Amino acid sequence: MAGGWWAKAQGGGMLLALLGWISSCVTTFVPLWKNLNLDLNEMEVWNMGLWQVCITQEEGVVECQAHGSFLALPPELRISRLLMCLSNGLGLLGCLLAALGLEGWRPCEHKPGRKRQLLLGGGATLGMAGITTLVPVSWVAYDTVLDFWDETVPDIVPRWEFGEATFLGWFAGAFLAAGGLLLACSARSTSTAAPLAPAARGLPGGHHLHPKNADLVI
Repeated sequence: MAGGWWAKAQGGGMLLALLGWISSCVTTFVPLWKNLNLDLNEMEVWNMGLWQVCITQEEGVVECQAHGSFLALPPELRISRLLMCLSNGLGLLGCLLAALGLEGWRPCEHKPGRKRQLLLGGGATLGMAGITTLVPVSWVAYDTVLDFWDETVPDIVPRWEFGEATFLGWFAGAFLAAGGLLLACSARSTSTAAPLAPAARGLPGGHHLHPKNADLVI
């Protein structure tokens, strides 16, 4: 019963980790971190991402243009690029490590201690991937809120608002962290999976009976 529960925990953690990693990759590259609606031209919607800015017109035509220079970007976008790419790499590494440590897989099948180490390492790596996803997304969202309520900017100036990628990034970070936690906690099952060595049979004091000495002399 306990072994089945741990196997389900590992399967659930792996599923959450994969969903989080895929969502994190999508968040990194889609230009939907910020949205801007122009009051003067409501037929256009501006979308900004880490790599490009896109304009969606009423006819459904989308025109995108890459950011001119990395150094010209605001600090939050520059650091977010690096952190999101780091998160994608850590998420992939964590999934690979955790997959090798899952119960029922042939790699390291006869080395439960090694499987436990792989699960712990994969869980910790996935947790780091979750953090490196939540930090840039939350930072960009925080700056968006500050700019939106900045009283020094005239009211007629359009304000950037949250894009869909912001919410997707929060879910991705939560999935990665939850999956890593489940996998790390399920690693204890592999520590108890090793068969116990048979106890040595003998007399107290370490004396053993051998067949040739089994006959008692009266």
